[in-house]
Amino acid sequence: MTKPQRLRMTIDITMTILSIILMGGNYLFPADIVHEILGVGLFVLWAVHIILNRRWYGAIFKGKYNPYRVMQTIINCCILICTIFLMISGIILSNHIFTFLNIQGGLGFARIAHLLASHWYYLFMSLHIGLHVGRLFQNVTAKIIPRIILALVCAYGIYAFIARGVWKYLILQQQFFFFDLERGYILFAIDYISIIILFATLSHLLAKSLKKSKL
Repeated sequence: MTKPQRLRMTIDITMTILSIILMGGNYLFPADIVHEILGVGLFVLWAVHIILNRRWYGAIFKGKYNPYRVMQTIINCCILICTIFLMISGIILSNHIFTFLNIQGGLGFARIAHLLASHWYYLFMSLHIGLHVGRLFQNVTAKIIPRIILALVCAYGIYAFIARGVWKYLILQQQFFFFDLERGYILFAIDYISIIILFATLSHLLAKSLKKSKL
């Protein structure tokens, strides 16, 4: 693995960890300034990520599109759109870092936009991960026992997706973030990691199928 690849992997892992922490809202860190600092940190990493992958973004309107490239482009562009909405709504909702901008109004829109964009971002981020862990999935599914474990984790991911009400946030049936304190922070992390594995697996399987397509 080359140095640029190590750097990209380190940034991607850090962004994933930050995303899981930020999904917990202010419940993980009661002081909302911590949430704001971590959010700014995630956006800085996003800027670095885009710079490192500028060639990919520069080639969006170039070349031919096969089914896999269409899927990859949709996922990446949706992540970028969610990131933009998260940044704008986060600045409007800021109680500390961006108060110097003295933004008045728009809090209702920003709150809904932040909740909606954060969960769609989380979903597309999970799908994005599935596009870049091909070798890992191949190693896991090469033997029966790891394959069974992956299937069980994905099954639990379905349960967590429903139990945590993630689907409700995606369609705004739940307009306020709810953190089940009785389940605790450890189970929260396990649930959201299992959801990532679930959608990453689905994304990987779909991408694998599209790559075999002759279209």
